Amino acid sequence: MKLPRHIAMISIGLLSGIGMDASAGDSHDFATEIHAFRQISEGRQTFRYATFGDEEFWGDVLGLHLAIAGAANGGVGPGVSPRTALAVGLKVDSEALPKRVQRALRAGALNLDDPAVTLDLLRLNAVVGVTGFFDDANRLRSVGIQCALCHSVVDDSFAPGIGQRRDGWANRDLNVGAIIGLAPRLEPVAQLLGVDVATVRAVLASWGPGKFDAELFLDGKAFRPDGRSAATLIPPAFGLAGVNLHTWTGWGSVTHWNAFVANLEMHGKGTFYDPRLDDATKFPIAAREGFGHITATEDQITPALGALHLYQLALAAPRPPRGSYNANAAARGKTLFNGKAECSTCHVPPIFTEPGYNMHTPEEIGIDSFQADRAPDGRYRTAPLKGLWTHTRGGFYHDGRFATLGDVIAHYDGTFGLGLSAGEKRDLAEYLKSL
Repeated sequence: MKLPRHIAMISIGLLSGIGMDASAGDSHDFATEIHAFRQISEGRQTFRYATFGDEEFWGDVLGLHLAIAGAANGGVGPGVSPRTALAVGLKVDSEALPKRVQRALRAGALNLDDPAVTLDLLRLNAVVGVTGFFDDANRLRSVGIQCALCHSVVDDSFAPGIGQRRDGWANRDLNVGAIIGLAPRLEPVAQLLGVDVATVRAVLASWGPGKFDAELFLDGKAFRPDGRSAATLIPPAFGLAGVNLHTWTGWGSVTHWNAFVANLEMHGKGTFYDPRLDDATKFPIAAREGFGHITATEDQITPALGALHLYQLALAAPRPPRGSYNANAAARGKTLFNGKAECSTCHVPPIFTEPGYNMHTPEEIGIDSFQADRAPDGRYRTAPLKGLWTHTRGGFYHDGRFATLGDVIAHYDGTFGLGLSAGEKRDLAEYLKSL
């Protein structure tokens, strides 16, 4: 197939590593497109593989690598076998596996109960979102994490949990708390929170699959007033182009949240500024520790933010599989969405959130304020809806309080007095599944 001239020129520029001849026609447009392609490629590498130096925290400080290796491989405890890793939601990139390893897997010749095999997968850089660092004797000396740990899955094309990467998808299988809880040295976390290690482990165990508490290190609130975990669901990182605020409670843009997470949650080496965290009443831990004013001698985060931003904005929401919804019902649901059900008032097509300030008070959407109160604006974001079918596990809303789409629709029907019939609610759910 013959490529269009401008695409061919972009490809040549990318492969050659040079820009366009300034005297050539349309050179500025070509140079812009080449720059965009390069930025997306660089952002993909960052998203998938950059640890930002966070191995000093996860490995050197907490000793997570020791628990992964196990006593038989120079670590502590039983170690983490591939079977255990898959059970806590870690994914394996099949394209990183050599043919011999793929053949062994298919033949059942690999011992998936042996932590040494997990170390081999780390050496191959095949564990999505996790990087192992090995010494000269080929022993695991540290471990770091990437954006992809929480915001990538695989297509299971090789086996459950093993396949080609799907960047931007929320990993609702990932039990972050269980993984962190394996670390043999949680004393630094306990000291930061002002509790004992046993309490830290109990909090981590309360999260469950697909959840993480990004505000815990800011305010120390591990549980809701009703006793449930304060952790929230991992959101997708696709379909964000055109969307203003990008987190459940609207902390900031993509670049703000990338800097926030890379510095304060991943514990990488960088620079971060957010004076809102100086509020000692709302964020007592963050204010005490100066988390709104982070600097590093070697900033590994800030230089990566631009390309990472562009890559994330380039991640389109995936289309639902054929046959996963009733097309006729979805067509009726679309009419309801834009009419009687009033959904499009806030979920404005085609971005399915408000163009502009996409935030609402708890009273406006008929729920409690607990999670909103943990954020600067005291509001909840109108979540974009494209690709909703990819992250139904764990429920809906920020904390999964609604188990099904039907529950969400029933909530709004009651809150706003929409008067939807049972059939209309079903049609509306089919439309949401079609986005």
